[in-house]
Amino acid sequence: MRLLMKTSLRVALIGVTLIGAATPASADWLFTPYAGITFGKSANFGDVGDREDNLERRATFGASATWTGAGMFGFEADFGSTPNFFEHTSGNRNFNFGDSNVTTLMGNVVLAAPIGGTTGKGFRPYGSADVGLLRSNVSAGGLCDDLSQNELGFNIGGVYSFFTDNFGLRGEIRYFRALQKGDDGGNDLDLSDLKFWRGTLGVTFRFGG
Repeated sequence: MRLLMKTSLRVALIGVTLIGAATPASADWLFTPYAGITFGKSANFGDVGDREDNLERRATFGASATWTGAGMFGFEADFGSTPNFFEHTSGNRNFNFGDSNVTTLMGNVVLAAPIGGTTGKGFRPYGSADVGLLRSNVSAGGLCDDLSQNELGFNIGGVYSFFTDNFGLRGEIRYFRALQKGDDGGNDLDLSDLKFWRGTLGVTFRFGG
């Protein structure tokens, strides 16, 4: 098994080297302001028993800055904000928790496939994975203490469609899940109850190439 894994790794590295050698050296900077919705959300709000709160869809907005080398591999910084994140879908559970929001600040590793090349018109599906800051904040409206916490989070996800050298659109769906300290009090991290999907559409400005 170890020999197979080593062989597979060597083949993958050779493939990446050959692709890089066959691709003209270039690099892009991509800036994308975006807007969309969060959905499929849930959280064990306030840690009251074991119940899980289902939350309404809410508008979200943000921006990302991405660097890609040869249009394939890159890194991205992504900032997103969702006001009024904590709202219940069921009327008999729609308590007044006051103002709330969830903010994400993520650093992503991006792997893209620049179909049509890295300049001019093109279609670029991509995937990304990251770890960063996922901050939730709830104002309790004076009934009790405000609730806020900082957690690590991760997401995966999209596609760029370029119309010119410098202009295009980006559509994507990402999944976010917060992380928290393990129950044993050590340094281990467990999955948190806070999770959601984010679908967005943005205008992408490309520099370089």
